[in-house]
Amino acid sequence: MQTVSTPAPATGTLFIVATPIGNLDDLSRRAEKVLASVDLVAAEDTRHSGRLLQHLGLNKAMWPLHDHNERERSGALLDRIAGGESVALVSDAGTPLISDPGYVLVRAARQRGIRVVPVPGACAMVAALSAAGLPTDRFLFAGFLPVKTVARSKVLESLSREESTLVFYESPRRVVALLEDICNTLGEGREVVLARELTKAFETWYSGSVTDVVDALRADAHSGKGEYVVMVGGSPSAGQARVAVDADRVLSLLVPELPLKKAVKVAAELTGVPRNELYQRALELKDQ
Repeated sequence: MQTVSTPAPATGTLFIVATPIGNLDDLSRRAEKVLASVDLVAAEDTRHSGRLLQHLGLNKAMWPLHDHNERERSGALLDRIAGGESVALVSDAGTPLISDPGYVLVRAARQRGIRVVPVPGACAMVAALSAAGLPTDRFLFAGFLPVKTVARSKVLESLSREESTLVFYESPRRVVALLEDICNTLGEGREVVLARELTKAFETWYSGSVTDVVDALRADAHSGKGEYVVMVGGSPSAGQARVAVDADRVLSLLVPELPLKKAVKVAAELTGVPRNELYQRALELKDQ
């Protein structure tokens, strides 16, 4: 008696699809074709992504996948892909997994041998860096920093000697507080560039020293709207020994002439050395 084996079903594909960060024209033709071809769209917010699909004239089954349910739902979603379905993962805007959900799903997919295919496109971090005028040969993306000032300052302190350009995401409610912490931990002279509402009608850029940008934000009535990409010039570590000598020289001239806090503030602006470091050194010089 001849036995006929049933072939195992072909495994589907998990597509990681970048969507526009503002301007719908930034959706690639490939992304549109993939969204049209898949069996299911896994979305951070199905209502938000549903509007994009509606704009494209697509009627697709959708599956909510976000920070609060990703661990519990990834297995069932991967079972469907293993059974032959193809799935597109999208976030609310930009490239999934870049400060968005998807890491748990993609890691589990690779562990199970499921094919994962990126469909590149818009990413706020890359778009901002490309037009900021800061060094891009090396950069460190840290996403959203902690909400609380103490925790945020600790992270910034750990990055104070980083020579690469630093990149953060921040909400309009906390952007000034973030800049004030950057001023206190990295120095008032650090160069920063902010991009707000990228690719949208009211795209706005702010650049200069930390204090200059804080002043510009406070003077702009519209600065409280839209998401921010915050970019900070790296530490000038290559010239650190020279800077340290310069800082001592500046402090030695200012401390006898000005109140201590004022002397430290001026020295920080001139040297770019963080105020907390200069304050300790100023105390030592004053005692001497």
